[in-house]
Amino acid sequence: MIKANGSFQLLKQNYLFATIAEKVSEFQAKYPEKDVIKLGIGDVTRPLSPTIYQAMQKALLEMTDAKTFQGYPPSGGFDFLKAAIKKSYAELNVSLEESEIFVSDGAKSDCANFTDIFGSGNILAITDPVYPVYFDSNILAGHGGKQEAGGEFSKIRLMPCVAENDFVPEIPKRKVDIIYLCSPNNPTGKAFTYDQLKVWVDYALKNEALILFDGAYEAYITEDDKPRSIYEIEGAKGCAVEFRSFSKNAGFTGVRCAYTVVPKGIRGRIKEGGTVSLNKMWARRHATKFNGVTYVIQRGAEACFSPEGQSEIQGHIDYYMANAKAIKACFKDMGYDVYGGTNSPYVWLKTPNSMDSWGFFDHLLNDFSIVGTPGSGFGSCGEGYFRLTGFGTKEKTAEAIARIKK
Repeated sequence: MIKANGSFQLLKQNYLFATIAEKVSEFQAKYPEKDVIKLGIGDVTRPLSPTIYQAMQKALLEMTDAKTFQGYPPSGGFDFLKAAIKKSYAELNVSLEESEIFVSDGAKSDCANFTDIFGSGNILAITDPVYPVYFDSNILAGHGGKQEAGGEFSKIRLMPCVAENDFVPEIPKRKVDIIYLCSPNNPTGKAFTYDQLKVWVDYALKNEALILFDGAYEAYITEDDKPRSIYEIEGAKGCAVEFRSFSKNAGFTGVRCAYTVVPKGIRGRIKEGGTVSLNKMWARRHATKFNGVTYVIQRGAEACFSPEGQSEIQGHIDYYMANAKAIKACFKDMGYDVYGGTNSPYVWLKTPNSMDSWGFFDHLLNDFSIVGTPGSGFGSCGEGYFRLTGFGTKEKTAEAIARIKK
C-alpha cells in the first residue's frame, strides 16, 4: 500500500463551495418547485463580450490552417499577451520586463502552486477571513507545521480582519516570512489605501519577507486612494509577487486565463547556503508542471486590453457593481451592519441576533430560497458574518431583494 499525504486529513472534509453546492442540491431535490437564487459563489453571469469572443473566433480559424496553426504554447505565455500586460502596468507607472510575467490558467492555481517553491520552516501570515486557498494549499504542501490544540498550526499566524480594525490586518508582533494579502479582499470587499499597503511593503523589505498579493478584483476598485497594483508602492518589486486574473472582470471563469508577476529582484535563501532567484524558480516550476494556456484563449485575453475590450469589460463591472450596491442598500435599510460593495462586487454583512454564519445560510435558503456564503467558511474571524455577491443577473438580484424585503 502506498504512503499517502497525511496533510489532507488536516483539512475540513469538503472545500467550502463544495459543501454549499451539496446543501443546495439537497434542498432543490426536496423542493423542486422552488426557484433558488444563487448569490454565493463568485462565478460571473455576463457572457464574453464581442471584442473578446471575436478575437477567439479569429484565433480558432487560424488553428485550422497549417500556415497559422499553433501547437504547444510557451509555458510562460505568448509574447503578444505579455506585451499587452506589460503595457497595462505601464499605464500605472509600473515598469515590468516580459520575463517577469507568467500566463496561467487561473489565479487560484497560481496561489496554490506557488507553495511549491517554498522551503521548510517559513512562518506564514494569512488574513482571517480570507479566500480559503491560501491556507489550504499550505497545509497540503506541509508548510503549516504542527497542528496545535484548538486546530491552529505552528507555522501560520492568522491576522484578524474584523469591524473593530476596519478589516485591515495589523503587522504581526512576531516576525513572519511570507505574507498573504488580498486587495480588494475576498470576502470582506476591503481594499488597501496607498498608505496602508506601504506599511506592509516597508515591513517586508525590512524583514526580508515575501508578500503574495492577490489582485484578482483590482478592476473593481473605484476610489482614487486605493492602488490597483502593489507595484504602485515604492520598493514593492523587491518583496512582492502579484497574482491577477481575467475571470471576474472579463468573464473568463469558464475559459481560464490569468497571470502572475514575479520580479527578478526577489530572492530566497536555501538551506544549502546562498540565495536563489524566485523568478527563475517559478519559471522552472512553470515549465515543468504546466503546458501553457491555449493560443485561442490567449488571443481573447489580449483583446481584453484593447480600447473596445476595456469598454465592454467596464460595462460588465458596472453591471455587477450595481447589483452589489442594491444588495448592500437592501440590508442597510433593514438595519444590518453591511460592508463592501464599493471597491468589490462582494457584500459582507453581520448576521442578525447573534445568529451563526451557517444558521443564517439555512435561514436564507429555507425561508427565501437564496444562497449566500457563510463567513465562517473564510476563517474563524468570519463567524457571525455572511457574504453575498453581485455576480448574479440583474433580474435575479432584484428578485432576491424583493423576497427579502417582503
